[in-house]
Amino acid sequence: MKISRRYLLKSTAALGLCAVIDSAGSVAYASEPHIQFPTRPQDRLALTSWPFRAYMESPANRDRDRSKPGMDIIGFARMAIERFNIHNINPLAAHFPSTEPRYLASLREEMAKAGSHFVDLGLGAGRFYDPDPAVRKASVDGSKRWIDIAAVLGSPSVRQHLGGSRGVKPNIDHAAQSLGELADYGARKNIVINLENDSLVNEDPFVIVKIIEKANNPYLRALPDFGNTMLKGDAAYSYKGVDAMFKHVFNMVHVKDEVISENGTTYKIDLARAFGIAKAHGYRGYFSMEWETKAGDPFDGTRRLVEETLHYLS
Repeated sequence: MKISRRYLLKSTAALGLCAVIDSAGSVAYASEPHIQFPTRPQDRLALTSWPFRAYMESPANRDRDRSKPGMDIIGFARMAIERFNIHNINPLAAHFPSTEPRYLASLREEMAKAGSHFVDLGLGAGRFYDPDPAVRKASVDGSKRWIDIAAVLGSPSVRQHLGGSRGVKPNIDHAAQSLGELADYGARKNIVINLENDSLVNEDPFVIVKIIEKANNPYLRALPDFGNTMLKGDAAYSYKGVDAMFKHVFNMVHVKDEVISENGTTYKIDLARAFGIAKAHGYRGYFSMEWETKAGDPFDGTRRLVEETLHYLS
């Protein structure tokens, strides 16, 4: 996807990012990402499309439930405003019905009219530590395309999942090299690459911290999820991992108040403790509501998360 210099500068200004034009006329960015974060608690809330995957209309969405009414990305954004007064969204890449330039331009215009903003895009898994350099390169190249899309849509970041290769343990050096290259590309467009503690092995919080520290790139950051690591069954380990990730956080945190394992075991999250960790680290970014859908209706569940989050932010 080719993005014009004028359009990129316009997108940068809209995000409140630092950019200057050098004497040769090229764009030179600040050494670290910068966003003018909102301060009002309600304005710091965001909504991810994952809990609403059964409703999302997209050819790539394998979780669509045709017995439920459908909605596209702009419909999701409008729903977030109408139901929860949330004006920030972070949809999954798989929930985009199209990535054609004309659609993306129209989507950005419709988002502006609705009063909503993209604050992160959730990308799928890439094989960033595979032993084969060609496989790693293909993953980097695939994600670069979504960084271009994030720039068009005005999203300041993307969430990159760390997919694995069968029988291959996470390799910190390979992952740091691949993701460092991706972060370099993101830096040229002021797009941050966020890594989330999700998969219990590939995306263990301490694995993510090691990758980030090895890469040593300010555009490669952590996205702490309050609940995912709790599925290990070790609460102390989970909170310690979340705390370690907050040392590298930038703009996004996922909020859950419970998670449910595949065998049906429910693990409750101590939100007072989790938000206390965020406060202790001086976190000023967004909190995205991510209801555990195994626990019931995502609309009722999200409403509960909103109330809980506002309580701890007020």
